[in-house]
Amino acid sequence: MLRKQILSAHPMGPAPRTAEKDIAALATVLVTSEDPGHPIDHVFDGQRGPGGSRWIAERSGEQVLILAFDTPQTIRKITVEVEEPDVSRTQELQVSVSHDGGQTYQELLRQEYNFSPPGTTFEREEWPVRAERVSHLRLTIKPEKGGKPYRATLTSLALE
Repeated sequence: MLRKQILSAHPMGPAPRTAEKDIAALATVLVTSEDPGHPIDHVFDGQRGPGGSRWIAERSGEQVLILAFDTPQTIRKITVEVEEPDVSRTQELQVSVSHDGGQTYQELLRQEYNFSPPGTTFEREEWPVRAERVSHLRLTIKPEKGGKPYRATLTSLALE
């Protein structure tokens, strides 16, 4: 006898978009400062792309964002979006990971973003990485390599 089953149009519901990690469920977010109108929460709220919500540091100068994971994570891809609609500047972003509870860090990558409003105001990067047993992920952001007193910004950070 033939075994069969009738499937509905979407038996399992829509396919998930990606294997993106739920940062709110997996980590505590530590940050050096945040503008009250642009808190760090905006980086993880899913409002991405040009015009999306974004974090802005409360003060100028280098800023640090750390994801302290509840349990060690495997990271295969990092996606970052940065928007700067107001001033021309070069922002540098360094991504490092720790495997020992934040005692030491290993740099994974470093990237510069050149903003020149009104033309170039938005950057999106996806980096494949191989990082196992990550206890902490750290972003160090220099908002202006030339030393001018600008504030760091970040639109989104996603991990897979």
